Formats: sequence, C-alpha cells, structure tokens
Amino acid sequence: MSDIQERQQNGGKSSQDGNVGEPYDETIIHKTILVGDSGVGKTSLLVQFDQGKFQVGSFSATVGIGFTNKVVEVDGTKVKLQIWDTAGQERFRSVTHAYYRDANALLLLYDVTNKSSFDNIRAWLTEINEYAQEDVVIMLLGNKSDMASERIIKTEDGEKLAKDHGVAFMETSAKTGMNVDLAFMAIARDLKMKKTRQPSDPKFNVAEYVDKEKKTPGCCS
Repeated sequence: MSDIQERQQNGGKSSQDGNVGEPYDETIIHKTILVGDSGVGKTSLLVQFDQGKFQVGSFSATVGIGFTNKVVEVDGTKVKLQIWDTAGQERFRSVTHAYYRDANALLLLYDVTNKSSFDNIRAWLTEINEYAQEDVVIMLLGNKSDMASERIIKTEDGEKLAKDHGVAFMETSAKTGMNVDLAFMAIARDLKMKKTRQPSDPKFNVAEYVDKEKKTPGCCS
C-alpha cells in the first residue's frame, strides 16, 4: 500500500487538523499546485479555468513559478484557491520542491500524446510523498484528450495508475475545456469537506463525485 493510499484510508487527516467539524472559514486560502513534465499543458489548463479561453500559438515554457487567485462556490460557500503554475523543467525542480511543503492540493498532469510524461508520473508521486504534507489532496489528470489521433496513453492506463496510487483521476482538455472546471471544483469541494466534516461523517470521495457530475446534463464541456 502506498503512502497516499494509507493517507486516504485515514480520511486524509493529520495531527494538525484541529478544525475538522467546525463551520467553514471563507477567508482560508487553499494553495493548489499544478505539477508535471514540461509541455503537458499546465499553463493552458490554468488559463482555461481562470479565463475560459485557450492560448493559441506555439508552446512557451513556464519559467520558475507563478500563481493565480480564483474563488469558486461550493454549496453556497466561497472557496478560495491560490493556483500555482510550476515549471516542469529539471532545472526548476528544486524550486517546485519548496512549494510542495505547504500545498493543500496538487493537480498532477501528463500528456495523453506523450508517453514519457506518463512514465514520469511515478517519479512525480515519489517526490510528492517526500515533500508534500500528509493530508494534501491529489488528482491525476490526463491532459490533451482532444487530440484523439495522436493519443498514445489509453484512458484505462491512467485509471489504473491512479488506482494503484490511491488518487483521483480524470482526463481533461485545456483546448476544449472538457473536465477543466470539474477538476478544480472537485478539488475545492474536497478541501472544503476536509475542514467541515464531522468525525462520524463519511469521507468525501472525489472519484464518486466526478462520476456523478459527468452524468449531469451539460457538465464538463
């Protein structure tokens, strides 16, 4: 069993979770980080979520790290996300490590048309286990799902990898917007539930929530 799976079986709680069960504090800022190899579409995903548009043009690598603040509504409650876009290049990896430590959520991306970006997910998860806090929310995203003719990584491969490591999974398209809002909303809902659930309440299941929302008319596109 992986560290992540043990963490999730324990309800994602750590010794610092003293506010579990209290009313949600809308002033809380949840640090959410996009990680993954260079070129998987982290910046495009963030721009699609933040501005509802796709960046057209040649690929331009993110240099270092930057962030965007975004407020989303979960059941009438405002949840503040501070979303950090990290560089995937090796020379910036030590910078990324420093930002893991106080991250509340991590969206880990690979490119469904790029096998090496998928193969490197295990290495990214190893780093997350080493540097991130125990109760961090993690979601695996297979991006560029609109590029059907160039796809190399099957959906089932992503599902299996996520299941093996005990993390939530979905495929996204920063170009069409498919599942982009859903991914961030699932993260926001999970973060809110961590702060408000009573010890006797069932743990919020991201995968079940995502499956339910995908079946809702008008969702995810």
